[in-house]
Amino acid sequence: MQALTLHAGCLAFQADWPAPTPGPDEALIRVTLAGVCSTDLEMVKGYVAGFSGVLGHEFVGVVERTGAAETAEWIGRRVVGSINIGCRRCRVCLGEGPEHCPNRTTLGIHNRDGVFADLVTLPVVNLLPVPQSVADEAAVFTEPLAAALRIREQIKLRPTDRIAVVGPGRLGLLVAQVLALGAGDVVVLGRRPESLALPARLGLRTGLVDEQPDDSADLVVEATGNDAGFAHSLRIVRPQGTLVLKSTFHGNADVNLTKLVVGEIAVRGSRCGPFAPALRLLEASVGGDTAARLGVQVRPLIDAEYLLRDGLRAFDHAARPGARKVLLRPT
Repeated sequence: MQALTLHAGCLAFQADWPAPTPGPDEALIRVTLAGVCSTDLEMVKGYVAGFSGVLGHEFVGVVERTGAAETAEWIGRRVVGSINIGCRRCRVCLGEGPEHCPNRTTLGIHNRDGVFADLVTLPVVNLLPVPQSVADEAAVFTEPLAAALRIREQIKLRPTDRIAVVGPGRLGLLVAQVLALGAGDVVVLGRRPESLALPARLGLRTGLVDEQPDDSADLVVEATGNDAGFAHSLRIVRPQGTLVLKSTFHGNADVNLTKLVVGEIAVRGSRCGPFAPALRLLEASVGGDTAARLGVQVRPLIDAEYLLRDGLRAFDHAARPGARKVLLRPT
């Protein structure tokens, strides 16, 4: 099969990569559309040392077969899938789920081939059916939208909160839309006026991060993917405020952490989130402008679509400053 692989830091297109075989509890899924995210770009830089295999974790596809007769009802269904595969035996898996299982694998990130390929396998328990009304071009956003929703699970938001989302990129725009659905005054902050054009079109309030006063936000979500964004986020959050970190990037942040102590800042890491609510939001967004206000708008975030065989060009595009979502279609 076709696949986009990473080995020893080298990204390559493979025309004859071995096709996977589903285990007894797994499904074999034909990928119809996949999304390139910032984590994929950081993987190429060495974010996860030693990874070798197929990249990618944002996808929508159709189940071709399953490894057991009792799960055959999934065959032919259009699905998305959560990316963490736990052991399902340890205390963490049984109590909280697979996201922090010490023995987990992670789709296209840690010890498991990902979705930049014709075919991928996942445990059936990781699958969710896609509503008929949600097109592939929207369903492919399920994983990053779920990551944005994770903040709503972790942080109790108040209508009076002043919320700043630092980074008007792929994830930041989803985070801002999710937070604007039910909480306070949300502003999207970027470094350049041109980077704020799209969030403004989405109806979000915007501003230049350099112009924001110190200590001006109750909650700051850092989604820039660089240490300069972290420094700005720390500067903007008020004493006893909350700083949510969404970025995953290769390297170490070079910032002064004194304010975390002196200002008694609450810092929250935020990673993977719930897929079912993400699909409900995407379903609510189908229709006209009124329906979109009930959910989130994802199609305006799409920059380009490439065939999988042009995956190297797609990665170059996704790495451009200001690039939004780049999609990969196997055929």
